Amino acid sequence: MRGLRASSLLLCVVVLIQLLAAQINAQGSKTKWQTLTGLSPRVIARGGFSGLFPDSSIDAYNFAMLTSVDDVVLWCDLQLTKDGAGICFPGLTMSNASTAEAAYPNRTNTYLVNGVSTQGWFTVDFSLKDLSKVNLIRGILSRSERFDGNGYSILTVQALNTQLKPQGLWLNVQHEAFYAQHNLSMTTFLTTASKTVIIDFISSPEVNFFKKIAGRFGRNGPTFVFRFLEKEAFEPTTNRTYGSMLSNLTFVKTFASGILVPKSYILPLDDKQYLLPYTSLVQDAHKAGLEVFVSGFANDVDIAHDYSYDPVSEYLSFVDNGNFSVDGVLSDFPITASASVECFSHMGRNATKQVDFLVISKNGASGDYPGCTDLAYAKAIKDGADVIDCSVQMSSDGTPFCSSSIDLGNTTMVAQTPFRNRSANVPEISSLGGIYTFSLTWPEIQTLTPAISNPYRTYNMFRNPNERNAGKLVSLTEFLNLAKNSTSLSGVLISVENVAYLRENQGLDVVKAVLDTLTETGYTNITTTKVMIQSTNSSVLVDFKKQSKYQTVYKVEETIRDVLDSAIEDIKTFASAVVIVKSSVFPDSEGFVTRQTNVVERLQKSQLPVYVELFQNEFVSQPYDFFSDATAEINSYVTGAGVNGTITEFPFTAARYRRNRCLGSKETPPYMAPVQPGGLLQLVSHASLPPAEAPNPVFTDADVTEPPLPPVTEKAPTSTTPGAPATPSTTAPAPSGQTRLTLSLLLSVFAMVFASLLLL
Repeated sequence: MRGLRASSLLLCVVVLIQLLAAQINAQGSKTKWQTLTGLSPRVIARGGFSGLFPDSSIDAYNFAMLTSVDDVVLWCDLQLTKDGAGICFPGLTMSNASTAEAAYPNRTNTYLVNGVSTQGWFTVDFSLKDLSKVNLIRGILSRSERFDGNGYSILTVQALNTQLKPQGLWLNVQHEAFYAQHNLSMTTFLTTASKTVIIDFISSPEVNFFKKIAGRFGRNGPTFVFRFLEKEAFEPTTNRTYGSMLSNLTFVKTFASGILVPKSYILPLDDKQYLLPYTSLVQDAHKAGLEVFVSGFANDVDIAHDYSYDPVSEYLSFVDNGNFSVDGVLSDFPITASASVECFSHMGRNATKQVDFLVISKNGASGDYPGCTDLAYAKAIKDGADVIDCSVQMSSDGTPFCSSSIDLGNTTMVAQTPFRNRSANVPEISSLGGIYTFSLTWPEIQTLTPAISNPYRTYNMFRNPNERNAGKLVSLTEFLNLAKNSTSLSGVLISVENVAYLRENQGLDVVKAVLDTLTETGYTNITTTKVMIQSTNSSVLVDFKKQSKYQTVYKVEETIRDVLDSAIEDIKTFASAVVIVKSSVFPDSEGFVTRQTNVVERLQKSQLPVYVELFQNEFVSQPYDFFSDATAEINSYVTGAGVNGTITEFPFTAARYRRNRCLGSKETPPYMAPVQPGGLLQLVSHASLPPAEAPNPVFTDADVTEPPLPPVTEKAPTSTTPGAPATPSTTAPAPSGQTRLTLSLLLSVFAMVFASLLLL
C-alpha cells in the first residue's frame, strides 16, 4: 500500500511541477562562490518540505527531492525508540507533530531534559511497533491542516534511505545525553546504520557526543557539524555558553568540520526587526577551516523588515552579499532555497531580462512606503518597475492628485487633525462615513501625514514601521513630471474612479482634469512614455477615448470564471487592455488553487493584453500552492498562465524575477517550474478536502454596458471656510433619521481615529 501511495504521489507531483524530463542539474554553475570549498551552498531540507507537509513524512521528503536541486540534503531529526530503532521525528517528545496523544492518551511521562522537567510523550517510552499506531501531522498550527488526514507513518532512517535513496542525508542528534541516561546509545545506532545507509552529515549541540563517535566512521565517513544553540544557552560538556564558544572556533575544529548556527549569529536584528551589520563569524569560521551552515529559514515566518517579506532576498543576503557566502542553508521550503542559489545568485540589477512582461506598480512601491508618495514612486522606479501608477483623486479646489483611496482616512493620519470634522456619509461611495478628498483643498491635503498600508495587520504583519509615515503626497502634475524625467520607465497608468458622482455631486470633472494635466505636462508630444488610462467603468473609458488617443485599460474587479464573446467584443470598442484579479486566473478554496480558468487565453486571443493584480510579498496573500513565496506565485502567473503584466505593491520582486537565469535555460529546472493548478489538492485525502464552493460568475456584456457619464453639475457654494469647523445648527431638533446619521458619522470618526492610532 505504501509503495502504491508513493507511486501515486510521484505521478501527482510530476504533474504538479510540470517536469518536462528528468530533474535538471542546474547545480553546475561555474561562478566562484565565497564558500569554504568554492562550491555552491548546500540546500538542506529540514524534515523534507516541512513548510507544506508534516515534518519528516514520506511526502515531505519526496516533495523536497522533486522540487529542489538534485543534490538536496534531507535532514532527519534522529530520535531513538525504547527498543533502539532510529526514527526521523522533529522533537524529543511527540506531544506536537503527531497523533501520539490520541493513540496513547495514558502514556505521558515526565523526565529531566538538560536539567529541565519536561512532560510529554517521549519516544523512549514506545517501541517501534507501538509507533505504528501513531501518524505524523503538522507541528506548526499556522500551516495547513489538510494533510493531517493522510495517515503518514513515522519513518525509520533505514526506511527513508530504502524508499527514497536520497543524494544527501543529514542526521541531527539533539539529545544524545538524554538517550544515554535511558541506556540507549546513539553511537551504537549510528555505527550500525552506517553499514547500510550512507550518512553524509551528523550534527549535534553536545561536544561529548562528538568525542564518543570520533574515529568510528573512517576517513570517508560523514561530516561532523557542531550545532550552536541560542547564545545564552549552556553547552553541557564544557559548561560554557554557546555564545562564548564563538571565540574559540579552533577548539570546535578539533572535533567538527563545520558549524550550524541560527541566522542571528551572522545577521543580527535590532529590537524593531531591522538588520544590524553582519558579524565576522563566516569569515572567522572559514579561516579556521570550518564550513558554516545556517538554520531557521522558512517562508511563512516573520523576517527582517529589510527583506520586505521576500524570502529570496533573505537567502541572497546569506549566500550572495559580496562579502561572504555560507556553505549551506537549512530550510522548511527547499524549493525557494534552491531557486535563490541557482537562479538568483550572482545576478546584478542590469542582468538581461529572460522573460518579457510589464511590471506595473500599485501606488508605487507601497509595500515599502506609504502609497502614492514621492518615496513610494522613487523606489518603484529604482526597483525596476516599467509602469508607475496614479489613482487620481480630486481636492475640493479641483486639483488632481495621487491617492489609493478617495477616503483620506485610509491613506493618511487625517483623523488625528482638525480636519476630522469634515467627515461625511456618502452612500454612493461607501456605506461608512469618511473624510473624502473633495472635502479638503489641495493645500490642506498637502499638510497631511501619509500612512503606510498594512493589509495583514490581523496577522500581526506590519510593513516597514520605520517609514510608516514617510514621504509626501504628490499632485498628478508632479507624478507625470517624475515619470517623464525617468529614463527607465516605459509608461504611466492613471486610474480614474467615482467620475459620475464627482460630476453630479461635487462639480468636479476628473476626465477633464486628467486630460488637461497631461497636456500641461507635455504628454501630448511624448512618444517614449506610454499613457494608460484605467477604470472599472466603461463609460469613463468611452469618454477618454472620444477626447484622446491614450491607451485605455478596463478593470474587471469581480472574480470571474469566464467571459462571453459578446462581452469581449464590447470591451474592445473602448479598451485596448484588461486588468483582472488573481482569482480570475487561479481560483482557490480555503487556500488551495482549484483550477485555472481560460479568461486570460480568451482575452489574449482577441488581442487584449491581460494585466493581473494584486501581487504582494506577504505569504498570507498567496495560496499554499505557491509555497509562501511571492516569486513562485509570479512565476506561475507569467510562465504558467502567460499574463502580460503584474500589478504589484513590491515591484522589486517582479522585476528581479524577470532576470533570473533559470528562465533562460533550455529546460526549466523543477524549482522554477509553474505549479499545476489543483495539483496540491490531489495530495489531500478525500475526507480532508475543503468544501466545494459555488462557481464564480461569467462576465457578460450586461456587466460591461453602462449609460453615458452625466454632465458636470455646478456645485452650490458653501459658507463654511475650508478648514474651519461647521457652524452649529440653531434649528429645531432633527428627526430620528438625522440622529442616526449623526451617530453614524461620530462612530465613523471614532473608527478613523482608532485606526490612525494603530498606525502610530
